[in-house]
Amino acid sequence: MARIAGVTVPTTKRVEVALTYIYGIGPSRSKQILETVNVDLNTRVKDLTESELTRIRDEINQNYTVEGELQRLVTTNIKRLKDIGSYRGLRHKVNLPSRGQRTRTNARTRRGKKITVGGTKKKAPAKT
Repeated sequence: MARIAGVTVPTTKRVEVALTYIYGIGPSRSKQILETVNVDLNTRVKDLTESELTRIRDEINQNYTVEGELQRLVTTNIKRLKDIGSYRGLRHKVNLPSRGQRTRTNARTRRGKKITVGGTKKKAPAKT
């Protein structure tokens, strides 16, 4: 079990893919890191030597903001937008898409389950 940046990385996967399990590292950053550290992209995590793992850990710790620190940064940025009352901040407050997507249809992921508004129909008068 290899731990990089506080995350247990899967050992059976390729290093290039395994690094993407860390929050803040995607496929392109993963390739960048492995090229600077001179590690083959196709090697499995279980086949890495301890020195290669150490070089990867050092590279990530020195040059990249990942995991908890990055999440904290993102939440403080969103909080700042809310506090100053910007349009994006208001969209975050109301739980609506903040990047210009349409909301008349779609946006279900952000808005939640559909709630029908005019769903009650007048009942026919009962015969007596």
